[in-house]
Amino acid sequence: MLKCRTAWNKLAPLARSSSTVCRRNVRGTGLTNGRTPICVPATHMSSGAGGGGGGGGWDNTIYAVLVGAACVGGMTLTYKTLKEDQRRYEERIAEIASRPHRQEALTSSEPAELEVVPSSEADPTAPEVEVEAEVAPEVEVEAAVAPEVEAVVAPEVEAELIAAPATEAVSPSESTELPPVDEPVVEAPPEEAAAAPPVDPPVVEEAESKPSSATFPSHVPYLLIGGGTASFAAARSIRARDPNAKVLIVTEEPDLPYMRPPLSKELWFSDDSSVTETLRFKQWNGKERSIYFQPPSFYIKAEELGSSENGGVAVLTGRKVVHMDVRGNKIKMDDGSEISYDKCLIATGGIPRNLQVIERAGEEVMKRTTLFRKIEDFKALDKVSRNVKSITIIGGGFLGSELACALGRKSSEFGLEVVQMFPEKGNMGKVLPEYLSNWTTERVKREGVKIISEALVKSVSFIDDELEITLKDGRVVKTDHIVSAVGLEPNVDLAKSAGLEVDSDFGGYRVNAELQARSNIWVAGDAACFYDIRLGRRRVEHHDHAVVSGRLAGENMTGTSKPYWHQSMFWSDLGPDVGYEAIGIVDSSLPTVGVFAKATAKDTPKAAAEQSGTGIRSESETEDTATSPVASTSPATVVEHKDDYGKGVIFYLRDKVVVGIVLWNVFNRMPVARKIIKDGEEHADLNEVAKLFNIHED
Repeated sequence: MLKCRTAWNKLAPLARSSSTVCRRNVRGTGLTNGRTPICVPATHMSSGAGGGGGGGGWDNTIYAVLVGAACVGGMTLTYKTLKEDQRRYEERIAEIASRPHRQEALTSSEPAELEVVPSSEADPTAPEVEVEAEVAPEVEVEAAVAPEVEAVVAPEVEAELIAAPATEAVSPSESTELPPVDEPVVEAPPEEAAAAPPVDPPVVEEAESKPSSATFPSHVPYLLIGGGTASFAAARSIRARDPNAKVLIVTEEPDLPYMRPPLSKELWFSDDSSVTETLRFKQWNGKERSIYFQPPSFYIKAEELGSSENGGVAVLTGRKVVHMDVRGNKIKMDDGSEISYDKCLIATGGIPRNLQVIERAGEEVMKRTTLFRKIEDFKALDKVSRNVKSITIIGGGFLGSELACALGRKSSEFGLEVVQMFPEKGNMGKVLPEYLSNWTTERVKREGVKIISEALVKSVSFIDDELEITLKDGRVVKTDHIVSAVGLEPNVDLAKSAGLEVDSDFGGYRVNAELQARSNIWVAGDAACFYDIRLGRRRVEHHDHAVVSGRLAGENMTGTSKPYWHQSMFWSDLGPDVGYEAIGIVDSSLPTVGVFAKATAKDTPKAAAEQSGTGIRSESETEDTATSPVASTSPATVVEHKDDYGKGVIFYLRDKVVVGIVLWNVFNRMPVARKIIKDGEEHADLNEVAKLFNIHED
């Protein structure tokens, strides 16, 4: 009878099983004996009363003897088995106790022979490591057969087996820690110390090669690739619709999201000598602000994003996404780390183009060439402008003209020669009609810029510490530094791995009117080639488009399905006195109609900024269109070839329908222009349409 009730409850089923086996053996023996023929003398067969009924008593005696013999044999076999199992158990306990010595022998400089306990009768195929799996069944058999188990299993061993079978092999004073060696010591957790096999060198190497924990979550609901205006606008839109949203922005740049327009505009007109460090500037209205959308305190740390109850926006800077698995909903970065997502926005922007003749010219030419796009480019060009005598800007578009005017203002102060060359006849020749482009060119010259028009670069070389630019017509321009401002190439590096379509005509990721490339992937900003429900397939490279498309993509990522119908605007300033805003398709190859009027002191970018209270004019834009504009009663005048264009409106036509509008020194009238394009109607007299902009008001 077992002293411990718990042990008996475990071992009783096996006891019953053994008893059943014994009974079957005895029954089988009796049946066999019953089938054996027995020779009985014929004289014993009588009808007398003293025989007990035809020999039945003799048969019962034989049966009793056979049953008794079977029981004795079974008990003898059981006792022998228990003794053997007890011996094997003691041998295994001794073997486990010798493990620390074996471990020391493995880790010592000179291998020592391990002591092996001989066991001639033990099972040679049984692994010695799995103590719990083998010891417990054997003890169960011992306790199940008969009450003699008490005499075989010591009480202390029985208590060990019942209370803590997993830790019986190692006492608290024993551990599996490696002794001090040359390699780093890896300490096993206490709960794994007893069951683990002896530690060998490969285990240590695995522990050493294990990567450290990531500093960002492995999964985010909203992942935004790119750290520019479109990404920030999307993050703000997502948080507005989902206040607890967790948004992660991944950007190659080392900076937090910032606005790019001041890099080629206001920052160059700052009086602060440390502007390249502070990146703060005065707007045309005199107010000071930073180019960063928000201070660092606005963002949450990336490692805290996953555990934040209220969500937030985190930014991973200096990380490039190199692969996108759209089926697995995850991305891989250049350091090998991966992040999965629920919904993803691609806002990778663009990469500045360069002329092939410059790329082929060699290292010395490339070292003296700036591709203007980022904060680092602004800082580098500012430093160059203070240390060289001549800078040549190649390109007559928005960026090239803005930088020409900005550097031209510094030419007199630093004795800097600024040259701007372009293949068109006039400045902004691809956007403005020819007469207005010529007028703009004269304005740029007044800023101290030397203009070289109809210039096609043939070659660039570095000779005698100078750059020589040779044009196809034979002209040669010598300069110290080149700024290549010849356009932007949309960044579609992820298209191949993601299996996304790139538009063959406009470039960029091809998306629908809802800016969606796949079921859970959106694209916004410069990299998006979207379907404009009014103007058709387009790709736009302007700040306001990044704001509007990013905001729309963010809304659609949270569940809305809004089409891109809101026409984004763009603007350019040629200094504080001349500026324009545009919307729609503005292409100088289209037919145009211009309506102008005399400008006043209020018709300048500076005055417009003072009135609106912001230097980034698109920030004062709303999605509301004008529904009932008040037209001016003054007559409108169509101007085509006059020397002074103070302020006015230029209409761009396609199939007699207005598809683009430029407001020349006319500000805060963009909702009116937006409604005209949205209506898509033919207008018999654009002079009447021009009255809607009140350009003749004083």
